[in-house]
Amino acid sequence: MSKIYHFAPLSFPISVMAKPVGSLCNMACEYCYYLEKNVLYEDGKSHKMSEQLLERFISEYIHCQTAPTVQFTWHGGEPLLRGLDFYRKAVRLQRHYRRGKEITNSIQTNGLLLNDEWCKFFKDNQFLVGISVDGPEKIHDYYRKDCGGKGTFKRVMRGIELLKKHDVEFNTLSVIHDYNVDFPLEIYRFFKEIGSRYMQFAPIVERLGTRNDGLELLTPTDICDDSEIDPRSVDPIKYGNFYIQIFDEWVRNDVGRYYVQLFDATLAGMVGEQPGVCVYAQTCNHALAMEYNGDVYACDHFVFPEYKRGNILRDTFTNMVLSDEQQRFATDKRKGLPYQCQTCKYLNLCNGECPKNRIVTTSNGEYGLNYLCLGLKLYFEHVYPYMEFMAEELRNRRPAANVMQMAVQ
Repeated sequence: MSKIYHFAPLSFPISVMAKPVGSLCNMACEYCYYLEKNVLYEDGKSHKMSEQLLERFISEYIHCQTAPTVQFTWHGGEPLLRGLDFYRKAVRLQRHYRRGKEITNSIQTNGLLLNDEWCKFFKDNQFLVGISVDGPEKIHDYYRKDCGGKGTFKRVMRGIELLKKHDVEFNTLSVIHDYNVDFPLEIYRFFKEIGSRYMQFAPIVERLGTRNDGLELLTPTDICDDSEIDPRSVDPIKYGNFYIQIFDEWVRNDVGRYYVQLFDATLAGMVGEQPGVCVYAQTCNHALAMEYNGDVYACDHFVFPEYKRGNILRDTFTNMVLSDEQQRFATDKRKGLPYQCQTCKYLNLCNGECPKNRIVTTSNGEYGLNYLCLGLKLYFEHVYPYMEFMAEELRNRRPAANVMQMAVQ
Protein backbone atom coordinates (compact mmCIF):
# COMPACT_ATOMS: atom_id res chain seq x y z
CA MET A 1 0.00 0.00 0.00
CA SER A 2 1.41 3.42 -0.93
CA LYS A 3 1.98 5.95 1.80
CA ILE A 4 -0.60 8.73 2.18
CA TYR A 5 0.91 12.20 2.50
CA HIS A 6 -0.97 14.78 4.55
CA PHE A 7 -0.25 18.29 3.30
CA ALA A 8 -3.04 20.04 5.20
CA PRO A 9 -2.25 22.09 8.32
CA LEU A 10 -2.45 20.39 11.70
CA SER A 11 -5.26 21.16 14.13
CA PHE A 12 -2.74 21.99 16.85
CA PRO A 13 0.59 23.86 16.90
CA ILE A 14 3.89 22.00 16.79
CA SER A 15 7.45 23.02 17.49
CA VAL A 16 10.51 21.85 15.60
CA MET A 17 13.97 22.34 17.05
CA ALA A 18 16.08 22.82 13.93
CA LYS A 19 19.79 21.94 14.07
CA PRO A 20 21.56 23.65 11.13
CA VAL A 21 24.92 22.04 11.98
CA GLY A 22 23.70 18.95 13.78
CA SER A 23 25.90 18.19 16.78
CA LEU A 24 28.90 20.25 15.59
CA CYS A 25 30.11 22.56 18.33
CA ASN A 26 33.06 24.78 19.21
CA MET A 27 32.85 23.63 22.82
CA ALA A 28 33.27 20.25 24.48
CA CYS A 29 31.10 20.38 27.59
CA GLU A 30 31.72 17.21 29.54
CA TYR A 31 28.04 16.57 30.21
CA CYS A 32 26.67 17.34 26.72
CA TYR A 33 24.04 14.82 25.63
CA TYR A 34 24.18 15.85 21.98
CA LEU A 35 27.85 15.72 21.01
CA GLU A 36 27.74 11.94 20.63
CA LYS A 37 25.01 12.16 17.97
CA ASN A 38 27.77 12.66 15.39
CA VAL A 39 28.18 8.86 15.33
CA LEU A 40 24.75 8.66 13.67
CA TYR A 41 26.02 10.77 10.75
CA GLU A 42 29.55 9.59 10.01
CA ASP A 43 29.10 9.92 6.27
CA GLY A 44 32.09 12.14 5.56
CA LYS A 45 29.91 15.03 4.43
CA SER A 46 29.78 18.51 5.90
CA HIS A 47 27.27 18.55 8.74
CA LYS A 48 25.65 21.77 7.57
CA MET A 49 22.08 22.27 6.46
CA SER A 50 21.84 23.06 2.76
CA GLU A 51 19.96 26.10 1.50
CA GLN A 52 17.69 23.75 -0.46
CA LEU A 53 16.70 21.97 2.74
CA LEU A 54 16.36 25.28 4.57
CA GLU A 55 13.78 26.46 2.05
CA ARG A 56 11.88 23.18 2.20
CA PHE A 57 11.87 23.32 6.01
CA ILE A 58 10.64 26.90 6.24
CA SER A 59 7.91 26.45 3.64
CA GLU A 60 6.64 23.19 5.11
CA TYR A 61 6.88 24.30 8.74
CA ILE A 62 4.86 27.46 8.15
CA HIS A 63 2.33 25.61 5.99
CA CYS A 64 1.54 22.96 8.62
CA GLN A 65 0.74 25.49 11.36
CA THR A 66 -2.74 26.80 12.11
CA ALA A 67 -1.78 29.31 14.81
CA PRO A 68 -1.34 32.95 13.73
CA THR A 69 2.24 32.97 15.07
CA VAL A 70 4.95 30.54 13.96
CA GLN A 71 7.94 30.15 16.25
CA PHE A 72 11.25 29.01 14.72
CA THR A 73 13.79 27.52 17.12
CA TRP A 74 17.43 27.14 16.07
CA HIS A 75 19.60 24.84 18.14
CA GLY A 76 22.71 22.68 18.04
CA GLY A 77 25.46 21.81 18.60
CA GLU A 78 26.33 25.44 18.13
CA PRO A 79 23.97 26.93 15.53
CA LEU A 80 26.08 30.05 14.94
CA LEU A 81 28.65 27.81 13.21
CA ARG A 82 26.32 27.82 10.19
CA GLY A 83 27.21 31.47 9.59
CA LEU A 84 25.28 34.71 9.52
CA ASP A 85 24.42 34.53 5.81
CA PHE A 86 22.44 31.33 6.45
CA TYR A 87 20.17 33.10 8.94
CA ARG A 88 19.82 36.11 6.68
CA LYS A 89 18.57 33.70 4.02
CA ALA A 90 16.26 32.07 6.58
CA VAL A 91 14.66 35.43 7.43
CA ARG A 92 14.13 36.21 3.74
CA LEU A 93 12.51 32.83 3.19
CA GLN A 94 10.27 33.28 6.23
CA ARG A 95 9.02 36.55 4.81
CA HIS A 96 8.40 34.93 1.44
CA TYR A 97 6.45 31.95 2.80
CA ARG A 98 4.77 33.56 5.82
CA ARG A 99 1.26 33.53 4.28
CA GLY A 100 0.13 36.36 6.54
CA LYS A 101 1.42 34.75 9.73
CA GLU A 102 3.62 36.41 12.33
CA ILE A 103 7.09 34.84 12.42
CA THR A 104 9.31 34.77 15.50
CA ASN A 105 12.79 33.30 15.97
CA SER A 106 14.73 32.04 18.95
CA ILE A 107 18.26 30.69 18.89
CA GLN A 108 20.25 28.87 21.58
CA THR A 109 23.97 29.65 21.61
CA ASN A 110 27.00 29.25 23.84
CA GLY A 111 27.85 32.86 23.02
CA LEU A 112 31.46 32.35 21.94
CA LEU A 113 30.92 33.55 18.36
CA LEU A 114 28.81 36.59 19.16
CA ASN A 115 30.07 39.90 17.78
CA ASP A 116 28.56 43.26 16.83
CA GLU A 117 27.40 42.00 13.44
CA TRP A 118 25.56 39.00 14.90
CA CYS A 119 23.96 41.12 17.62
CA LYS A 120 22.83 43.81 15.19
CA PHE A 121 21.19 41.11 13.06
CA PHE A 122 19.41 39.64 16.09
CA LYS A 123 18.17 43.06 17.15
CA ASP A 124 17.04 44.08 13.66
CA ASN A 125 15.13 40.80 13.23
CA GLN A 126 13.85 40.51 16.81
CA PHE A 127 15.52 37.19 17.61
CA LEU A 128 15.22 35.93 21.17
CA VAL A 129 18.67 34.65 22.13
CA GLY A 130 19.14 31.89 24.68
CA ILE A 131 22.58 31.88 26.28
CA SER A 132 23.97 28.67 27.75
CA VAL A 133 25.72 29.61 30.99
CA ASP A 134 25.87 27.61 34.21
CA GLY A 135 26.61 30.36 36.72
CA PRO A 136 29.59 32.39 37.95
CA GLU A 137 33.06 31.59 36.60
CA LYS A 138 34.10 28.80 38.98
CA ILE A 139 30.75 27.07 38.42
CA HIS A 140 30.45 27.64 34.68
CA ASP A 141 33.99 26.52 33.87
CA TYR A 142 33.69 23.31 35.90
CA TYR A 143 32.23 21.45 32.90
CA ARG A 144 31.78 24.04 30.14
CA LYS A 145 35.17 24.04 28.42
CA ASP A 146 36.26 24.63 24.84
CA CYS A 147 37.72 21.96 22.58
CA GLY A 148 41.18 22.71 24.01
CA GLY A 149 40.03 22.11 27.57
CA LYS A 150 40.02 25.80 28.57
CA GLY A 151 37.25 27.53 30.48
CA THR A 152 34.79 29.61 28.47
CA PHE A 153 33.20 31.89 31.07
CA LYS A 154 34.97 35.12 30.08
CA ARG A 155 34.10 34.64 26.40
CA VAL A 156 30.47 33.89 27.23
CA MET A 157 30.26 37.03 29.35
CA ARG A 158 31.72 39.05 26.49
CA GLY A 159 28.88 37.73 24.32
CA ILE A 160 26.29 38.68 26.93
CA GLU A 161 27.71 42.20 27.14
CA LEU A 162 27.42 42.51 23.36
CA LEU A 163 23.78 41.40 23.49
CA LYS A 164 23.10 44.03 26.14
CA LYS A 165 24.98 46.68 24.15
CA HIS A 166 22.68 46.06 21.16
CA ASP A 167 19.57 45.69 23.37
CA VAL A 168 18.95 42.11 22.20
CA GLU A 169 16.40 40.22 24.27
CA PHE A 170 18.06 37.21 25.90
CA ASN A 171 17.43 34.57 28.53
CA THR A 172 19.67 32.02 30.20
CA LEU A 173 19.71 28.23 30.09
CA SER A 174 21.71 26.50 32.79
CA VAL A 175 22.48 22.83 33.18
CA ILE A 176 22.19 21.60 36.76
CA HIS A 177 24.55 18.77 37.59
CA ASP A 178 26.39 17.08 40.42
CA TYR A 179 28.58 20.12 41.14
CA ASN A 180 26.59 23.32 40.70
CA VAL A 181 23.44 21.94 42.38
CA ASP A 182 25.10 22.96 45.67
CA PHE A 183 25.11 26.68 44.75
CA PRO A 184 21.47 27.67 44.06
CA LEU A 185 21.47 31.19 45.49
CA GLU A 186 24.89 32.06 44.12
CA ILE A 187 23.66 31.04 40.65
CA TYR A 188 20.29 32.78 40.93
CA ARG A 189 21.77 36.03 42.18
CA PHE A 190 24.43 35.95 39.49
CA PHE A 191 21.80 35.75 36.78
CA LYS A 192 19.92 38.67 38.28
CA GLU A 193 23.15 40.68 38.32
CA ILE A 194 23.85 40.09 34.62
CA GLY A 195 20.32 41.04 33.61
CA SER A 196 18.74 37.65 32.92
CA ARG A 197 15.04 38.08 33.64
CA TYR A 198 14.08 34.66 32.29
CA MET A 199 15.90 31.59 33.61
CA GLN A 200 15.69 27.94 32.73
CA PHE A 201 17.43 25.18 34.66
CA ALA A 202 17.86 21.81 32.93
CA PRO A 203 18.89 18.81 35.04
CA ILE A 204 21.48 16.29 33.94
CA VAL A 205 19.91 12.82 34.12
CA GLU A 206 21.62 10.22 31.96
CA ARG A 207 22.34 6.50 31.94
CA LEU A 208 25.50 5.16 30.36
CA GLY A 209 25.70 1.82 28.59
CA THR A 210 26.44 0.16 25.27
CA ARG A 211 24.19 0.31 22.21
CA ASN A 212 24.65 -1.33 18.83
CA ASP A 213 24.61 2.07 17.08
CA GLY A 214 27.66 3.31 18.99
CA LEU A 215 25.80 5.69 21.29
CA GLU A 216 26.68 5.55 24.97
CA LEU A 217 23.66 7.36 26.38
CA LEU A 218 20.61 5.14 26.81
CA THR A 219 16.89 5.61 26.31
CA PRO A 220 14.48 4.68 29.13
CA THR A 221 13.60 1.50 27.24
CA ASP A 222 17.21 0.31 26.86
CA ILE A 223 17.78 -2.63 29.17
CA CYS A 224 21.53 -3.10 29.61
CA ASP A 225 23.19 -5.19 32.28
CA ASP A 226 26.17 -2.83 32.37
CA SER A 227 24.20 0.43 32.50
CA GLU A 228 24.94 3.00 35.18
CA ILE A 229 23.86 6.51 36.09
CA ASP A 230 26.22 9.11 34.65
CA PRO A 231 28.16 10.44 37.68
CA ARG A 232 27.51 14.00 36.48
CA SER A 233 23.77 13.49 36.94
CA VAL A 234 22.15 15.66 39.58
CA ASP A 235 21.12 14.16 42.92
CA PRO A 236 17.28 14.18 43.09
CA ILE A 237 17.01 15.49 46.65
CA LYS A 238 19.61 18.19 46.03
CA TYR A 239 17.73 19.11 42.86
CA GLY A 240 14.53 19.68 44.81
CA ASN A 241 16.35 21.75 47.43
CA PHE A 242 18.05 23.76 44.66
CA TYR A 243 14.66 24.99 43.48
CA ILE A 244 13.33 25.46 47.01
CA GLN A 245 16.15 27.82 47.97
CA ILE A 246 15.71 29.86 44.81
CA PHE A 247 11.94 29.90 45.26
CA ASP A 248 12.19 31.22 48.81
CA GLU A 249 14.18 34.23 47.63
CA TRP A 250 12.03 34.71 44.51
CA VAL A 251 8.67 34.57 46.29
CA ARG A 252 9.75 37.22 48.80
CA ASN A 253 11.41 39.64 46.41
CA ASP A 254 11.18 38.90 42.71
CA VAL A 255 7.69 37.82 41.61
CA GLY A 256 6.81 39.71 38.44
CA ARG A 257 10.41 40.88 37.98
CA TYR A 258 12.26 37.64 37.29
CA TYR A 259 10.87 34.47 35.79
CA VAL A 260 11.98 30.89 36.41
CA GLN A 261 10.57 28.37 33.95
CA LEU A 262 9.56 25.75 36.52
CA PHE A 263 7.80 28.35 38.69
CA ASP A 264 5.83 29.55 35.66
CA ALA A 265 4.93 25.97 34.71
CA THR A 266 3.77 25.17 38.25
CA LEU A 267 1.56 28.24 38.43
CA ALA A 268 0.10 27.42 35.01
CA GLY A 269 -0.80 23.96 36.27
CA MET A 270 -2.45 25.47 39.35
CA VAL A 271 -4.80 27.58 37.21
CA GLY A 272 -5.46 24.81 34.67
CA GLU A 273 -3.41 26.30 31.84
CA GLN A 274 -0.79 24.64 29.63
CA PRO A 275 2.61 24.74 31.33
CA GLY A 276 4.49 26.27 28.39
CA VAL A 277 7.19 23.61 28.53
CA CYS A 278 6.76 20.08 27.21
CA VAL A 279 8.24 18.16 30.16
CA TYR A 280 5.35 19.18 32.44
CA ALA A 281 2.60 18.70 29.85
CA GLN A 282 0.33 15.65 29.66
CA THR A 283 1.56 14.72 26.19
CA CYS A 284 4.74 15.48 24.30
CA ASN A 285 4.37 14.67 20.61
CA HIS A 286 4.34 18.33 19.52
CA ALA A 287 8.06 19.12 19.99
CA LEU A 288 10.16 17.50 17.28
CA ALA A 289 13.86 17.78 16.48
CA MET A 290 15.27 18.05 12.96
CA GLU A 291 18.88 17.28 12.07
CA TYR A 292 20.94 19.18 9.50
CA ASN A 293 20.03 16.69 6.74
CA GLY A 294 16.27 16.83 7.36
CA ASP A 295 15.92 13.74 9.55
CA VAL A 296 13.13 14.31 12.05
CA TYR A 297 13.01 12.72 15.51
CA ALA A 298 10.31 12.42 18.16
CA CYS A 299 12.11 14.86 20.47
CA ASP A 300 15.46 16.54 21.00
CA HIS A 301 16.19 14.10 23.86
CA PHE A 302 15.16 11.10 21.74
CA VAL A 303 17.52 11.46 18.79
CA PHE A 304 18.02 7.72 18.48
CA PRO A 305 17.42 5.61 15.34
CA GLU A 306 14.31 3.98 16.80
CA TYR A 307 12.70 7.41 17.31
CA LYS A 308 13.31 8.71 13.81
CA ARG A 309 10.01 9.75 12.22
CA GLY A 310 11.12 10.52 8.67
CA ASN A 311 12.90 13.16 6.60
CA ILE A 312 11.48 16.53 5.57
CA LEU A 313 12.78 16.11 2.02
CA ARG A 314 10.56 13.05 1.57
CA ASP A 315 7.70 13.63 3.98
CA THR A 316 5.64 16.32 5.71
CA PHE A 317 5.56 17.40 9.34
CA THR A 318 1.84 16.67 9.35
CA ASN A 319 2.49 13.09 8.28
CA MET A 320 5.21 12.57 10.85
CA VAL A 321 3.28 14.09 13.75
CA LEU A 322 0.17 12.09 12.91
CA SER A 323 2.09 8.83 12.48
CA ASP A 324 1.11 5.93 14.73
CA GLU A 325 4.58 5.94 16.29
CA GLN A 326 4.45 9.62 17.25
CA GLN A 327 0.89 9.37 18.52
CA ARG A 328 1.93 6.46 20.78
CA PHE A 329 4.91 8.52 21.93
CA ALA A 330 2.45 11.24 22.91
CA THR A 331 -0.07 9.14 24.80
CA ASP A 332 2.55 6.95 26.49
CA LYS A 333 3.71 9.98 28.46
CA ARG A 334 0.52 9.77 30.51
CA LYS A 335 -0.47 6.14 30.00
CA GLY A 336 2.99 4.87 30.89
CA LEU A 337 3.06 6.40 34.34
CA PRO A 338 3.41 3.95 37.24
CA TYR A 339 0.60 3.69 39.78
CA GLN A 340 2.56 5.79 42.27
CA CYS A 341 2.42 8.72 39.83
CA GLN A 342 -1.21 8.21 38.88
CA THR A 343 -2.25 8.59 42.51
CA CYS A 344 0.11 11.48 43.33
CA LYS A 345 -1.33 14.77 44.59
CA TYR A 346 0.93 16.67 42.21
CA LEU A 347 0.24 14.67 39.05
CA ASN A 348 -1.35 17.59 37.20
CA LEU A 349 1.63 19.80 38.00
CA CYS A 350 4.32 17.29 37.13
CA ASN A 351 2.76 14.80 34.67
CA GLY A 352 5.72 12.52 35.26
CA GLU A 353 8.18 15.18 34.00
CA CYS A 354 10.28 14.14 30.97
CA PRO A 355 9.91 10.53 29.75
CA LYS A 356 13.68 10.32 29.20
CA ASN A 357 14.15 10.55 32.99
CA ARG A 358 11.82 7.66 33.86
CA ILE A 359 14.59 5.21 34.62
CA VAL A 360 14.03 4.03 38.21
CA THR A 361 11.52 1.83 39.99
CA THR A 362 8.85 2.70 42.55
CA SER A 363 8.82 1.35 46.11
CA ASN A 364 6.70 -1.51 44.75
CA GLY A 365 9.24 -2.36 42.06
CA GLU A 366 7.30 -0.86 39.13
CA TYR A 367 9.62 0.50 36.46
CA GLY A 368 9.11 3.95 34.93
CA LEU A 369 9.35 6.29 37.89
CA ASN A 370 11.09 9.56 37.17
CA TYR A 371 14.63 9.71 38.54
CA LEU A 372 13.90 13.22 39.88
CA CYS A 373 10.65 12.26 41.63
CA LEU A 374 11.80 12.65 45.24
CA GLY A 375 13.25 16.10 44.57
CA LEU A 376 10.28 17.31 42.54
CA LYS A 377 7.91 16.16 45.26
CA LEU A 378 9.89 18.14 47.86
CA TYR A 379 9.64 21.19 45.63
CA PHE A 380 5.89 20.86 44.98
CA GLU A 381 5.15 20.31 48.67
CA HIS A 382 7.12 23.42 49.59
CA VAL A 383 5.72 25.82 46.99
CA TYR A 384 2.11 24.59 46.97
CA PRO A 385 0.65 27.07 49.52
CA TYR A 386 2.25 30.03 47.74
CA MET A 387 1.22 28.79 44.30
CA GLU A 388 -2.33 28.27 45.59
CA PHE A 389 -2.39 31.87 46.80
CA MET A 390 -1.08 33.19 43.47
CA ALA A 391 -3.59 31.11 41.54
CA GLU A 392 -6.44 32.56 43.59
CA GLU A 393 -5.15 36.10 43.00
CA LEU A 394 -5.08 35.49 39.25
CA ARG A 395 -8.60 34.05 39.28
CA ASN A 396 -9.75 37.26 40.95
CA ARG A 397 -7.82 39.36 38.44
CA ARG A 398 -5.31 40.54 41.00
CA PRO A 399 -1.52 40.49 40.56
CA ALA A 400 0.20 37.22 41.45
CA ALA A 401 2.97 39.41 42.90
CA ASN A 402 0.71 40.01 45.92
CA VAL A 403 2.13 36.73 47.22
CA MET A 404 5.25 38.62 48.29
CA GLN A 405 3.26 40.29 51.07
CA MET A 406 2.07 36.88 52.26
CA ALA A 407 5.56 35.39 52.04
CA VAL A 408 7.24 37.92 54.31
CA GLN A 409 4.66 37.61 57.09
